[in-house]
Amino acid sequence: MSQYEASFEIDSKTDSDAARRMLEKVYDTIREESRSVREGTDDADELLRAFQRLRDAAKHRTPGRLTITYEQYDDEFSD
Repeated sequence: MSQYEASFEIDSKTDSDAARRMLEKVYDTIREESRSVREGTDDADELLRAFQRLRDAAKHRTPGRLTITYEQYDDEFSD
């Protein structure tokens, strides 16, 4: 398994606004994809709720750090 990570320090209002916009876009994308592919499944609902919490937390303009981790598994998708 490969792991990739990027951290974004939020130490200004501009950084906070950028993080908020990024998380809003990710939330909207996941919401649309979940709607068309797996609407109503527990996995899709939980994923959407998790990103909704991130999006809502980013609405508060406070300092912090946004870290994105991507773990790439050795398996392939089954069709």
